[in-house]
Amino acid sequence: HWESLRLDMPAISVRDIRVKDDSTCLCADLVAGTHGRGFWILDDITPLRQMAAVKKAAAANEAYLFKPNTAVRVRFATNDPTPWPPEVPAGENGPQGAVLDYWLPPGITGATKLEIVDAAGKTLRTFRSTDPVLEPDAYRDPVAYNKVCQRTITAPHCQFPLYWAAPSDALSNRPGAHRWVWDMRYEPLPGGGTSTTGAVPHRIYDVANAPYVVPGTYTVRLTAGGKAYTQPLTLRLDPRVKMPATALAQLNTLTKEMRDGAVATRAAYDKARALAGALESAGGADALALKAQVDSIAPPAAPGGGRGGRGFGGRGGAPQGPPNLESAAAQMMAAAMGMQSADAPPTANNVTACDRARAASKAAMAKWTALSTTGLTALNAKRKAAGQPPIEVP
Repeated sequence: HWESLRLDMPAISVRDIRVKDDSTCLCADLVAGTHGRGFWILDDITPLRQMAAVKKAAAANEAYLFKPNTAVRVRFATNDPTPWPPEVPAGENGPQGAVLDYWLPPGITGATKLEIVDAAGKTLRTFRSTDPVLEPDAYRDPVAYNKVCQRTITAPHCQFPLYWAAPSDALSNRPGAHRWVWDMRYEPLPGGGTSTTGAVPHRIYDVANAPYVVPGTYTVRLTAGGKAYTQPLTLRLDPRVKMPATALAQLNTLTKEMRDGAVATRAAYDKARALAGALESAGGADALALKAQVDSIAPPAAPGGGRGGRGFGGRGGAPQGPPNLESAAAQMMAAAMGMQSADAPPTANNVTACDRARAASKAAMAKWTALSTTGLTALNAKRKAAGQPPIEVP
């Protein structure tokens, strides 16, 4: 039984066909050669090889998560040119990241979630069908989005021609087959911002300001219709990288330490801001005095921000002034991102940046611990003596 796989391929004579599937490319692509003006590639035919399992899942009215092909950690497009005009004929690059395919049955209800889990069971990245998307979308309705840019020049995509923008999409929860590409990065910190990559019209993607995960074995987990489905995913280092194992281990260890430290420091910042709100609501001289100390270690977020604004990420140098939870989180993420441009041993400057970020986080966390334990305990003792309810760290 034959089914068409034409998709966007023109009706043209095909003189040669090959499945590019070997240990050299770590891929599984279908290549059709016309021996005329070009060739056509169907990226990653892994799902086609699992269609029998999909039909079995469909008969049971269940979702199906395809076992993904081996992913290769490649740093794509590190020096993009300016995209050419849309009328210039051009090809399109293959998916940049780990290709994750899934199938949903008719009648599926509720949100859909796709997670990347490490060997220790820790969730490193989460995508949801409820994630926010641009509305209107610069790709689908540039006329409407142009009005957005006229009102707010700092809105996403407004600094570029709108034909550069890729679609703003969330994970789909509609019936049928779907493909999602994980960029092989950790979950970005809230407010961490994004950068852009790509030099093809309608394919300028936002890239999370987060470091790459280390090569290894992961688990992909799909949650749909109230059930969870898992598949293993192998992530390989770019085979062109020739780097001593000790240097690679140092790069991976420092990156993970800085990223995890930034996450922990950011979590402390969020708790501190919640405590500041509770102290303000409680009122009283003692509570407001403690709130002032909390504000010093976890200053309120500045208004505005967005792309290029204030956030917990970036590649800048050490912030000025005494460290606080906000600046320490940003400093740790900056140290991690400073090592992400290439698979190369950390430089002396990278190591120094990590040392400074580590010290800044330790100092800020120590101050926060003192305020949230000793300082809050003393305040609650006074409140208890006055017959007032205690204040807890939310």
